[in-house]
Amino acid sequence: MRAIRVYRLQHYTQDRPRQNQRPFGSSLSRLMLDGSRLLISTTSVPIIQFGELVFRTCWILSFLRYWMTRIGSSSMLRWQDFLHSFSDGGDSKARNGGMCMHDEATPHYIDLIDQTTLGHQFIKDEFGKIPRVGWQIDPFGHSAVQAYLLGAELGFDSLFFARIDYQDRAKRKDEKSLEVVWRGSKSLGSSSQIFTGIFPRHYDPPDGFTFEINDISPPIQDDILLFDYNVQERVDDFVAAAVSQANVTRTNHIMWCMGTDFRYQYGNSWFRQMDKFIHLCQQGWACQCSIFNPLHLYRMQNMQQMNHGLSKLTDFFPYADKPNAYWTGYFTSRPGFKGYVRMMSGYYLAARQLEFFKGRTNSGPKTDTLADALAIAQHHDAVSGTERQHVADDYTKRLSMGYVEAEELVSSSLAFLAESGLSTAQDNPCPLLNISYCPPSEAVLSTEKSLVVVIYNPLGWKREEVIRIPVSSEGVIVQDSGGREIEAQLLPISNATMSLRNYYVKAYLGKPPSATLKYWLAFSASVPPLGFSTYIVSSTKQTGSTISTVDTSEGTTNNTIEVGQGSLKLLYSADEQKLTHYINSRNLVTAVSEQSYSYYSGNDGTDKDPQASGAYVFRPNNTFPIKSEGQVPLTVVRGPVLDEVHQQVNPWISQITRVYKGKDHAEVEFTIGPIPVDDGIGKEITTQITTNMKTNKTFYTDSNGRDFIKRIRDFRTDWDLQVNQPIAGNYYPVNLGIYVEDDDMELSVLVDRSVGGSSLVDGQIELMLHSSGTKGMIQGKFYLRIDPLGGGAKWRRTVGQEIYSPLLLAFTEQDGNSWMNSHVPTFSGIDPSYTLPNNIAVITLQELENGKVLLRLAHLYEIGEDKDYSVMASVELKLLFPNKKEMSLSANQERAEMEKKRLVWKVEGSPEEAKVVRGGPVDPAKLVVELAPMEIRTFFIDFDYLQLFSS
Repeated sequence: MRAIRVYRLQHYTQDRPRQNQRPFGSSLSRLMLDGSRLLISTTSVPIIQFGELVFRTCWILSFLRYWMTRIGSSSMLRWQDFLHSFSDGGDSKARNGGMCMHDEATPHYIDLIDQTTLGHQFIKDEFGKIPRVGWQIDPFGHSAVQAYLLGAELGFDSLFFARIDYQDRAKRKDEKSLEVVWRGSKSLGSSSQIFTGIFPRHYDPPDGFTFEINDISPPIQDDILLFDYNVQERVDDFVAAAVSQANVTRTNHIMWCMGTDFRYQYGNSWFRQMDKFIHLCQQGWACQCSIFNPLHLYRMQNMQQMNHGLSKLTDFFPYADKPNAYWTGYFTSRPGFKGYVRMMSGYYLAARQLEFFKGRTNSGPKTDTLADALAIAQHHDAVSGTERQHVADDYTKRLSMGYVEAEELVSSSLAFLAESGLSTAQDNPCPLLNISYCPPSEAVLSTEKSLVVVIYNPLGWKREEVIRIPVSSEGVIVQDSGGREIEAQLLPISNATMSLRNYYVKAYLGKPPSATLKYWLAFSASVPPLGFSTYIVSSTKQTGSTISTVDTSEGTTNNTIEVGQGSLKLLYSADEQKLTHYINSRNLVTAVSEQSYSYYSGNDGTDKDPQASGAYVFRPNNTFPIKSEGQVPLTVVRGPVLDEVHQQVNPWISQITRVYKGKDHAEVEFTIGPIPVDDGIGKEITTQITTNMKTNKTFYTDSNGRDFIKRIRDFRTDWDLQVNQPIAGNYYPVNLGIYVEDDDMELSVLVDRSVGGSSLVDGQIELMLHSSGTKGMIQGKFYLRIDPLGGGAKWRRTVGQEIYSPLLLAFTEQDGNSWMNSHVPTFSGIDPSYTLPNNIAVITLQELENGKVLLRLAHLYEIGEDKDYSVMASVELKLLFPNKKEMSLSANQERAEMEKKRLVWKVEGSPEEAKVVRGGPVDPAKLVVELAPMEIRTFFIDFDYLQLFSS
């Protein structure tokens, strides 16, 4: 028998942010925090006493809280000595190092980067250490972005997790392929691959080896005078468990996860028992087994012995732990919270840019509170929507508190940038604008008082977009900063929007809105990159903005209703009350297309198989189409800026489809809920966009908003799939979009938050929008477009960025002419002679506490995705950034040093790889940054922007 080396890994998953924060500031919250303190303190005592033991954590948030409670205490010095004993040579005791163990299905990649950066910066600043190990043991499936971006690009050389599909695990155990080299990006290939270890079971110890004080595993009794002396029995158990695991691995090095949920609240019992096993092995009781501590030895020994690692491409979605338990319901669970997180994420990106332009100060509002709230909201039981209601309430409250402070910063920053020496009131945002509530825009205007609208663009290229704000009068006009009147349109407010407005304003403010709202005012705004434009809304006694014409399908003589003033036309059937055709004269596309709604009834399980459909698992029973009840006629709104089609599908589903004059896509705003459950049946609400395209079971979904991954219905790349759940088993997470294609066309749909999606029928895209497991009403949007084959990538990438980073609006009531004369009406943070390439985005521009500026640039396209933009791109920094230092993705080490430490793996069984292309070193004289497809480059910049701005 081969000698087996067991690497014990003490770990715990008790101290989850979701457990520590329920509810906000409550005794239960303090109780859970006390549990965390007990866990850390009872673990640290034996480590301090016996220096060879190892402490590991992966959730920096809880660690930080405990650290802060020790400041000023009598044991602080001892605690610091323990913490600063961390070794960064070889084994990093902080695995992952983010603020939480984030979800991998539902967050946006920018949020993942940000939350990891916060944790890594804390570790670097306090201890000077750099995590090298990814530890994603509990998320419910694993994304390609996690492997290459939140793994290799952080400088990690290994990644470990527990949850993969039960069929996949069985095959990997048979083939001894639980340890692989994962290449998550086809664009970056082997340059961003990572060694990945999958546990042969869950993340708990082998049966009989849990040693919490109240666990039932028999402890070693090594006192021979006692009746329960059991050394040989326990050693035999240990050897049997080690042999069992070694039989499913390729080397003689195995890892035991010595811990699980809610353990180590009495750490001594764990360490004492494991020390006894080590002692017995050293004495020869288990001659074929030896026990080691350092995780880095496990990685290095595997690298040396495996010689050629097996390869893994794509991702590990969807995840099922048994035949009828596909964990795909959480892709949509708590859609309102998912939308709020995404909205706050985009707001944070813009707010920290404005914080940079104004200059960070020691006093006054900052973006830090919002950053912290967003970081913990990425937890795998947070944005995933799987937490209980009081926990979701806590996350929401923290986000709201962060927003309030960031809102003050945004207002003062815009006022600062627009100021020209005259003291005026700060600009005011409208946080409830999405439900048509904005007191500044609803105020009655006069000849002395106009509405000043400042519009900020956080993207690095110029934008032309339609702005909609609620107004109470039809006698208004819109002027740009040059005093030129621009075309504007007044649109009616839908009944669903008014219901949302009245309900949520009362919930938010404690009283209903006082103003009588009449219209949406829509106009097209042009905004420079990383800058703002100003528009004036004024009252007029003459002809104001164009009032939309409103028609209904009832009684129309023509059965076909055409909608759209520009190149895009949508055709509707008046009889059937539905979309029938999509026509775009610009790209010469004509396609039969329909949109419909349906719901899946949830399966409650049976005595034989009790698995029910719920927040985690999607287990449908039947599907039912949702037909229009009472045939409510379509309402068609037309005007010079946009057309709208209002549809009341049933009493609890309505939607507005918008076609903008200058755009080649349709925007669908849906309002769903409350979902009726009086019949006792749970319901998952879906929408279908159907064409006659022949898509051969194939569709594409994004990975955390970055790469698009090919999906094939009822198929898995790594094993022969046994189909048990043909619906749930074909659902995938969608954060950016989903598309299908055939030999002639491609249909793309983009989303405003994480949802579950699939193509269950050729030529059709299905999205799950809401679930009866989440009470209440939600409003959201998706966007659709049809292109000739190969023409959709530009739209998906460009509009996808615009959806994630919407224009930011601020309002003030002033005399319009006076305001324009005393303020700077337009601003851009980029030299007016320069704009970023269309395939590059600024995803981070942030001043840090140490005065350095953190800059991240991202290439938006994959290799082969677009004939024009899937190429090397260059960004010139010379005009703004004289001193730079390229960093790892989380900015905790220099890129060059990270590359020196990267482990090199030989991979067998992988397809032959074309030469990987990456951007070259930055010339210090020219300061031109090159970015290859899917590459993100991170820099620290040293300069005083305020001095540059004032000059």
